[in-house]
Amino acid sequence: MFSQSLAAGLLALLCIPSSANPLVRQRADPHVTLHADGWYYFTATVPEYDRIELRRARSLDALGAAQAKVAWRKHASGEMGAHIWAPELHRIDGKWYLYFSAGRADRVWEIRLYVLENASDNPLEGEWVEKGQLRTGWESFALDPTTFVHRGQRYLAWTQRGLDGGKATNIYLARMDGPLAIRQPAVLLTRPEYAWEKIGHEVNEAPAVLVKSGRVLLTYSASATDANYALGMLSAPEDADLLDPRAWTKSPVPVLRSSAATGQYGPGHNSFTTSPDGKTDILVYHARNYRDIVGEPLRDPNRHTRAQPIRWRADGMPDFGEPVADP
Repeated sequence: MFSQSLAAGLLALLCIPSSANPLVRQRADPHVTLHADGWYYFTATVPEYDRIELRRARSLDALGAAQAKVAWRKHASGEMGAHIWAPELHRIDGKWYLYFSAGRADRVWEIRLYVLENASDNPLEGEWVEKGQLRTGWESFALDPTTFVHRGQRYLAWTQRGLDGGKATNIYLARMDGPLAIRQPAVLLTRPEYAWEKIGHEVNEAPAVLVKSGRVLLTYSASATDANYALGMLSAPEDADLLDPRAWTKSPVPVLRSSAATGQYGPGHNSFTTSPDGKTDILVYHARNYRDIVGEPLRDPNRHTRAQPIRWRADGMPDFGEPVADP
């Protein structure tokens, strides 16, 4: 792992001064994308779980001060009426899409995947149109959709409880037919199997994908959303059949976890972006700066968005290091 001093130096070179971390306070499950127009677009879970916000800035360190625009609010009743979680913003075929999770107002844990669409060039303008539920092939607790293109094929990765009726959440992958439909069948990529994935809850969730150095990397988050929350990772050769679970190798240990040395706890639910010149890969994630939480962790609002550069090892695998300390 690389040192905190090296991480701080890299942050400065990337126009992320140490004083900028956390980048955005009280925003969990962050998703950042650097678009071709030169803007960093940001969305995340708000602590009220009642809306989706968007903001943009020319640099990562400016996101915290950028004006937040409410793109959409939850319904007063019925579906999409509670637990508005983990939005992601994607540009697909000339339109913007927001993928997110939501429960029903009358059954708040009946959470499913949903999509919004916007034809404007600027996602902070124009109209966001509800495109309904993104159906996965079976009905159960589902959240954290992400989409990516590899070798000309669009995929969706997401979290869902399996058909066995168990309470564990697993990560699935499927091809997509356009931005609004999953092509069946979906495949199970990973389920909680190690002890560090089962603390508090049996959880594999929040997939994020990065293609680099001949590999497809899929990070995910595991365990309860307190100090036990940690990042895991799968990897597959870039020329593999991604829908073959045998193509993926799973790390038996977390690749990013809580650090008493840096005072950061529960790092997880990440996304990937780059420096403005595209030369440096950056990990964006949330964490708290204290370990102990009173009550249910999901009601604690202080999961803050943070960013740090990724160091690449000689074997082409990433070294995420430790979550960087607050200034």
